[in-house]
Amino acid sequence: MNDKLAGLSQAQLDTHWMPYTGNRQFKRDPRIITAAKGCYYTSADGRQIFDGLSGLWNCGAGHNRREIAEAIKQQLITLDYAPAFQFAHPKSFELAERITHFMPAGLNRIFFTNSGSESTETSLKIARAYWRKRGLPGKTKLIGRINGYHGVNFGGISVGGIGANRSLFGPALDADHLSHTLLPENRFCQGQPQQGAHLANELLELIALHDPNNIAAVIVEPMAGSAGVLPPPEGYLQRLREICDQHQILLIFDEVITAFGRMGTASGAELFGVVPDILNTAKQLTNGNIPMGAVAVRQGIYDTFMEQGGPDYQLELAHGYTYSAHPVACAAALATISILEQENLFQRASELAYVLEETIHQLRGLALISDIRNCGLAAGLTIESAPGEPLLRPFRIAMKMWNKGFYIRYGGDTVQLGMPFISTSEEIDGLVNALAESILEVANGQ
Repeated sequence: MNDKLAGLSQAQLDTHWMPYTGNRQFKRDPRIITAAKGCYYTSADGRQIFDGLSGLWNCGAGHNRREIAEAIKQQLITLDYAPAFQFAHPKSFELAERITHFMPAGLNRIFFTNSGSESTETSLKIARAYWRKRGLPGKTKLIGRINGYHGVNFGGISVGGIGANRSLFGPALDADHLSHTLLPENRFCQGQPQQGAHLANELLELIALHDPNNIAAVIVEPMAGSAGVLPPPEGYLQRLREICDQHQILLIFDEVITAFGRMGTASGAELFGVVPDILNTAKQLTNGNIPMGAVAVRQGIYDTFMEQGGPDYQLELAHGYTYSAHPVACAAALATISILEQENLFQRASELAYVLEETIHQLRGLALISDIRNCGLAAGLTIESAPGEPLLRPFRIAMKMWNKGFYIRYGGDTVQLGMPFISTSEEIDGLVNALAESILEVANGQ
């Protein structure tokens, strides 16, 4: 038996159509994880693998936290499920109130989802419906950004700006896009780049093109993670906020990656000092244990739905999911929030962010690296493309890292790092040293 298969047959491997995976290559050379603890995975062949991306940006408190497991177990044997429509359970209200303590002032109404993609869909629907409730039904157009990632549902790929996520699926929602903020003059910038705030003024051009009476919302990630860790230029988000205010356009922050600690703060909104009208979360909310997301909205938006809702027994918003505010997910989230607070993990992430910044920028000048960016406890490296194959080198680098005992993310022409908040400086050093070795090996054709 091949230990790498974890006892699986080839027929079992073939049956699973894996998401966001090169299925043909994977099933020739599987990378299967069988256990996890703290900052490490255990591979099927028994190796310890350092988790250089906190799962998929969602396990910042480390894996297999006993406190979360106990909360899940207790909830399962007490109340496994409760209907989310017209009935409820106590933990949904408890969790909603706890979440508001981490949100910017005024964003104090919480709508639960099951993922970041669902949080995007929810926020876009709320935005359109809000203007209809306000008597402005023409405000339907949505503005995203090139290189933006907002999940994989049709609303998300419409406002998203990553071509590979859109090209197979044909026409989507009515949306337009701002330019990305990745400028040549900001290459190898540490933290927020100084240049690029002017790019926010492109929104004025889109407003002139489409008319503000037709635009419902602008949605951006404060820090674009999936595109390769793109920090916002200084003043950029502030300028977007000003323009949206001037033209009665809602501003949505997609903080699925950045909320609950990745920036060393409760949110990117807090770090960058800009308050959106709607803020999307998921990932770190349950530390990756149970799927869950949450959308925080300004009370004024919520109040509009309540005031225009008709008789009080009628639905104010015809939207929701079977598993919205699932009791087990709520228990996991409450336990996660307690860990984040009790262990002061936002501060820990902030301290490690300086270590990562200093360490990762030491790779400047290494073969194949054309840019390095960092923001909070996250970093992205742009890799020079192989002739005719822009995606090949990041893939090969990530595979070499796996063989050396490190898991990192590769996507497009980038590799990305986002280690757990409980990592040590020594573990970050080890990860970056292994990354340097892997890049050099790929550069040398090994």
